[in-house]
Amino acid sequence: MSIMEHLVSDPILVTTATIIAIYITIFIIKLVEKKKKKHHPLGGTFLNQLINFHRLHDYGTDLARKHTTYRILGFFRTEVYTADPQNLEYILKTNFSNYGKGWFHYSILSDLLGDGIFTVDGEKWRHQRKVSSYQFSTKMLRDFSNTVFKTNALKLAGIVSQAAASNEPIDMQELLMKSSLETVFKVVLGVEVDSIFGTDEEAARFSNAFDEASEIILGRYIDFFWKIKRYFNIGSEAVLRKSIEVVDQFVQKVIQTKIDEVHNSADDLTWQKKKEGILSRLIDLREIDMKYLEEITLSFMIAGKDTTATTLSWFLYMMCKHPRIQENISQEVIEVTNLNGNYSVEELAANLSEEALDKMQYITAALAETLRLYPALPADAKVCFSDDTLPDGYSVKKGNVVVYQPYAMGRMKFLWGDDAEEFRPERWIDENGLFKQQSPFKFSAFQAGPRICLGKEVAYRQMKFFSAVLLGSYKFKLSDEKKAVNYRVMLNLVINGGLHLRPSSRNQVI
Repeated sequence: MSIMEHLVSDPILVTTATIIAIYITIFIIKLVEKKKKKHHPLGGTFLNQLINFHRLHDYGTDLARKHTTYRILGFFRTEVYTADPQNLEYILKTNFSNYGKGWFHYSILSDLLGDGIFTVDGEKWRHQRKVSSYQFSTKMLRDFSNTVFKTNALKLAGIVSQAAASNEPIDMQELLMKSSLETVFKVVLGVEVDSIFGTDEEAARFSNAFDEASEIILGRYIDFFWKIKRYFNIGSEAVLRKSIEVVDQFVQKVIQTKIDEVHNSADDLTWQKKKEGILSRLIDLREIDMKYLEEITLSFMIAGKDTTATTLSWFLYMMCKHPRIQENISQEVIEVTNLNGNYSVEELAANLSEEALDKMQYITAALAETLRLYPALPADAKVCFSDDTLPDGYSVKKGNVVVYQPYAMGRMKFLWGDDAEEFRPERWIDENGLFKQQSPFKFSAFQAGPRICLGKEVAYRQMKFFSAVLLGSYKFKLSDEKKAVNYRVMLNLVINGGLHLRPSSRNQVI
């Protein structure tokens, strides 16, 4: 028997040779596949973002004009930024299960938000989404929130009336933030607070602590040493810990008060009459524990506290820059509410039924146009859970952070035409004069797919109510036409330094 025949007939040698051949083949295939993989063009590095931090979203827009999707290299990870609707649909819908918050986001956000809906994936997220979806779909919440919007819009209008009468400028963003806080407290917690006039010190402490905690949490995304600072409880992390203590104590106190109301109610009918706000209805589910209530309540609050206020601030800024549009909206409000001659703010608010709000197509278009150019959440990130290829043919690695950019997308000419950077509400109106929806993967201000914002319709109703009351009763001008208005880089697109306007009454009856 020849040596070759002997080798072939030896089962151990044959098995060993086969295994080696398989490993070599797999190695070659992976090597070939690796060479075939394409990665998105390099847009810059983390250092470039730091240098441009004061104009971070415009820097991202500049890069998106060159490369619709691009990479930013960091010290420890690669981030992929996209303004491509097909990539967005794939990430947020088609392959939804492969892109989520992941440990990266959870480790940063959970100290404040715990296992809330904005920090978790999988079954925890699905359960909270189901509970939240039901709450937002109830007629009881819609009717209750409409009453709250009316009350708080009139309260805000009273302050604007005083400024108009004295011809004094006011910071509308600050007022809208305070009014929004009162609205969120009432709609979510079922608690009445006085933020605008500053008489509720406990609520003010909570609000300040919540804002401070949110800002520090956001800072963790660019602070490489935050875990070390948290371990030693120094610097910003020491401040964060104290702020979270204030937030937790306040929310726990409110929750316990509501639970006590349930126990102290003589019967279910008495409790039904007292039941106001989302928190009360969550407590009514009975099986939900204190920790869960706190986490879901804070999630609702962070979703609604500043988003509508920042949008309305940019909306009023656009009205000042485009007085013709401001007048068009005022005229629509008057026509829809059937008001003629002089009328009071109270009369206007009384005529703003849900049916009237639905008829206001132009004001809806103007709000959508504001969100297109100034989305409350200018960028949002997901983590890729396993190696993938996006619809544009480029590869994404496991662990990459994929960021979609509503701010940049709103300025892309290939999506919105050559006038993409112009404020033109008419682009949202069809040939019949009705508001026309856009794909959420093109207009992504409210996210899209399974995680699309549950409060979208509530937010539009609130913004339409406030806009109609304000523009139907007052004219607004910038207090300083020459002063530049820019954003401050935070979680939400806040106007840096506030929005100082000079209102004047449209009617003698105020």
